[in-house]
Amino acid sequence: YPVSCNKHTMIKVNSCGKSSQSVNLRALGNNESYQERLSRLEGDKESLVLQVSVLTDQVEAQGEKIRDLESSLEELQHKLNSTEEMLQQELLSRTSLESQKLDLMDEVSYLKLKLVGMEERQNHNVERQHKAEGLLQELRLLKNKVDELEDEKSQYERKLKATKVLLQKHLITRIFYKDVHLTSFSTDQELQKLKTGMELLIAANDEKVNWILVLRIQKDTSLEYIRVVFTFHAGKTERMEDTNTSDLSPVSSGVDSGQQSPVSQENLKNNKSIRKLWGKIRRTQSGGLQGDDLEPTEFRRGGFRATAGPRLARTPDSGRSVRDMSMPFSKWTTEQVCGWLEDYGLGQYVNLARQWVVSGQTLLSATPQEFEKEMGIKHPLHRKKLQLALRSFSNKAMEKSSELDHIWVTRWLDDIGLPQYKDQFHESRVDGRMLQYLTVNDLLFLKVTSQLHHLSIKCAIHVLHANKFNPHCLRRRPGDENKTSPSEVVQWSNHRVMEWLRSVDLAEYAPNLRGSGVHGGLIILEPRFNSETLAMLLNIPPQKTLLRRHLATNFNALVGPQAQQEKREYANASGHTPLTTTAKVRPKKLGFTNFSHLRKRRPDDSADYICPVDVAISPVLNGNPHRPQGSFRGLSPIVDRDTDRLDQIGPKS
Repeated sequence: YPVSCNKHTMIKVNSCGKSSQSVNLRALGNNESYQERLSRLEGDKESLVLQVSVLTDQVEAQGEKIRDLESSLEELQHKLNSTEEMLQQELLSRTSLESQKLDLMDEVSYLKLKLVGMEERQNHNVERQHKAEGLLQELRLLKNKVDELEDEKSQYERKLKATKVLLQKHLITRIFYKDVHLTSFSTDQELQKLKTGMELLIAANDEKVNWILVLRIQKDTSLEYIRVVFTFHAGKTERMEDTNTSDLSPVSSGVDSGQQSPVSQENLKNNKSIRKLWGKIRRTQSGGLQGDDLEPTEFRRGGFRATAGPRLARTPDSGRSVRDMSMPFSKWTTEQVCGWLEDYGLGQYVNLARQWVVSGQTLLSATPQEFEKEMGIKHPLHRKKLQLALRSFSNKAMEKSSELDHIWVTRWLDDIGLPQYKDQFHESRVDGRMLQYLTVNDLLFLKVTSQLHHLSIKCAIHVLHANKFNPHCLRRRPGDENKTSPSEVVQWSNHRVMEWLRSVDLAEYAPNLRGSGVHGGLIILEPRFNSETLAMLLNIPPQKTLLRRHLATNFNALVGPQAQQEKREYANASGHTPLTTTAKVRPKKLGFTNFSHLRKRRPDDSADYICPVDVAISPVLNGNPHRPQGSFRGLSPIVDRDTDRLDQIGPKS
């Protein structure tokens, strides 16, 4: 711009010069005026040149300012960009902090809920602990009372023995020094006094014995209640039971095994010797648990079957109206029937039964629908229990399984390694007779759905059949590991199998068998149960081949060559399905647990039972090592025996 201005000025000056020259040519006379004008124009030119230079300086100054402003603008733009980046980072960090805050708030809420739940659980545990302590205190009192009664009983026994000795001496004296004319009357009178005194001593002794037995059974029932209800105090309860095992051994199985206690045997010996001396002196049951007189060989603890059931809460006086077992059940009175129901573990139905039952014939002729309507027995297994008991009254031969009550069954579940089902079995009052007639649908109703557990219960029931339902047939304590036979292994309990694992250097895997249902009967009698199945239950990884080979070697040595050959043949058979821990059982699509025609069951209906009554007993149970090939086929898996009523479901995905 300044350059253009200078050029314009110079053009104007040149034009002015040309015009002045033309003027000079045209008017020479006006030279002076022209000179003046020229000088004036030159002055203007100089001023214009000066202005141009000034303007040029100003333009340069403005350009420098513009460059300074542009540089400052660039700096500001750079600062703005950096500020925007910092703002973006701040926003991101703030967002992450907000999300972390929300997560922390959620975690705080969860912890608060968990704290409340823990407090409630702690309060509940404290209440249970107080209740358990109260029961323990009551047990201590009962034990003290039992000790006192035993002391009194021993005193009476000493008196009885002393009286017996004096009586024998007196008789010997009378034999050698009798004078018929002088002593006949006095001898009869003294003998009558001795008879009376002896009867009183025997009655008092029997009363003490009965009281001791009742208190012991009450103690056993309290221990079972603690173990069933307070399962979370298992360790403490086991220690408590161990301390009382010696006191409870006569009634620990809940049944009369045919061997009486030493006190009862001594009492019977005394009674026999007195009868030899005096003839027909009949003992009196002072315990009040049975009204009729029994022969010595028919003595039962408490006067009838020693069932550790709800009857233990009754006082001895309440048993004075107990049934006369020689009387037909159809002639029993209402009170006798109600007392029997209470003894049988069905005491919750006594009130309605007292209003409906006229005599025992009422129950014998009733239908399942009437049981449900009149007595309120909605539990199908309670109805089955009652019907099986009623059916037994019409059978002349008494089943040994009837001597095993539902308390014993809960201990039996511990022995076979299935303690997780104790609550269901106890609630359903499953006893030994029900085990004998247990069906697949019954097990499903008891929430036993695992096929392996079905097989475990089946083999355990088979062992009971083979041992005639002897309550002490299972072996719990370890013996000589080097001298074991299949006939002994088949009677091993779950705890005994764990002890065997410890003896073969597999102690770290032994606790995995708790709740697995593995016992000696399952190991020997189930052809699909092999070393691979045991390794799977023990959670031994497949990559530990040496450990699995060690287990297989000891397992084969344990079951013996015959059972090993049987299992190998079964595994090599066509269509063989390996036994898994995830296989489930489902029933056939028919009515569930229909017991309405229990007494009209056809002979071939025994297949409905989990272990039929007439199943052939394997020779290995009888101690015979030589058996024909395939003798375990009678104990083949449930799904193989009855494919029309029981199906296998594969492992859950």
